[in-house]
Amino acid sequence: MDTTYRVKIWKTAVYRGKRKTTHTVRWELDGKEWRAPFNTKALADAFRSELVSATRRGEAFSLATGRPVSHQSGASAVNWYDFAVQFADAQWHRTGGNNRKNTAKALMATTVALLRTSPSAFRPVDVRTALREFAFNTRRRAEAPPEVATILKWVERNTLTMAAWEDAAKVDEVLLAVGSKLDGTRAAASSVKRNRRILNVAMEYAVKHRILRANPLPKGRGAAPKTSSAIDKRSLLNPEQAARLLGWVRRRPRGGKRLQTFFATMYYAGPRPEEVVAMVVADVRLPLEDAEDQWCELLFHTAQPEVGKNWTDDGEIHEERGLKGRASDDTRVVPGHPSLTRMLRAHIKAESLKPGDLLFQGEKGGMLAGSVIRRAWRTARAEVLTPEEFASPLGKRVYDLRHTCLTNWLNDGIPPAQVAEWAGNSVPVLLATYARCISGQLSDLKKRIEARGDLPLHIH
Repeated sequence: MDTTYRVKIWKTAVYRGKRKTTHTVRWELDGKEWRAPFNTKALADAFRSELVSATRRGEAFSLATGRPVSHQSGASAVNWYDFAVQFADAQWHRTGGNNRKNTAKALMATTVALLRTSPSAFRPVDVRTALREFAFNTRRRAEAPPEVATILKWVERNTLTMAAWEDAAKVDEVLLAVGSKLDGTRAAASSVKRNRRILNVAMEYAVKHRILRANPLPKGRGAAPKTSSAIDKRSLLNPEQAARLLGWVRRRPRGGKRLQTFFATMYYAGPRPEEVVAMVVADVRLPLEDAEDQWCELLFHTAQPEVGKNWTDDGEIHEERGLKGRASDDTRVVPGHPSLTRMLRAHIKAESLKPGDLLFQGEKGGMLAGSVIRRAWRTARAEVLTPEEFASPLGKRVYDLRHTCLTNWLNDGIPPAQVAEWAGNSVPVLLATYARCISGQLSDLKKRIEARGDLPLHIH
């Protein structure tokens, strides 16, 4: 039960400090002490009188908040698990696959933290899997196998009500849990921030539906860990390193030439991986072979992020979306270096591709799988880089090819507004991410400053 009638109300405690006096009302529920501090005696006496009146009326007290049931919102009537399922369903229809997956992970960690007792009849890993993969997955919940359904029924019976969010100590406990790894160590700041953002949306949803009176999550400075969007300069590839990596990929027995051109597209034009896999041949505008200007143009208008078949509406591994941060029908045009022009022309010819075909296909003609891309890149790093380089962040992710391209553009003196347009970023995001990596322009900048001249000699 979440309520009790075993209540003891004690005498108000008075603490006289140097700056102010605090009057603390103290009471006990089932042996657990509760406190409520007030700045004045009148406020403390009024609150204590309310508690005494509630006991005389025979009113139950909430074990989650310590207050009489009449003081609560509608939170005590709503089970957290039921609310979390409802919230997951509401988010499913307005978010993409990766957001759905992240929401399920955050709700899973929160639900485990809000269990009345630890699951003694089930393995903890099975409880987490049942919650993440079925309870908070709108499409798969009805397909849960019997053993999973049994776990979820137990969770529903053993989860606290939403009144737990009206207990500040419990809120802190939950936030600590969702900000920690399974071994108890602190999770990455970006993961903590993402989980708190999802919980904040959930709490606003609870307020909107009048389950909670106010959002209980802490606000303001220090409420969430600071994160930096700036990239690590050590992850960037120099031309010699990039050439060695792409050269090894080309010699790969299975699909090496195709993958080399895929990686070269990222290195020279800076798209995101999910934008490259979505390209069709018609998205490449190649100049005539005898044209003096051998720059090509690449059109990006669609992304196909790989989110997993369990999190898409149609059960496909990839989810078709518009460009990140842009209108659904927006298009981005990016110039392609003459070296990329030669590679793309040879690739299209060698693969006998037609205008409507995918530019980069898997071995069986479908969409190029992310696992193939990552495995080829990971193997290339292991084969080409020195042990020290391999252990470092140098080109550790395929995405670092994009980072390298954008950094090169900025270092070549291309205006940030133009780079942002080609990259599909805003200028503030671009500068926050890459400003630390801009180099090679100091000599020119010094000359510009010197050109302004000295102060006139008569100035003392």
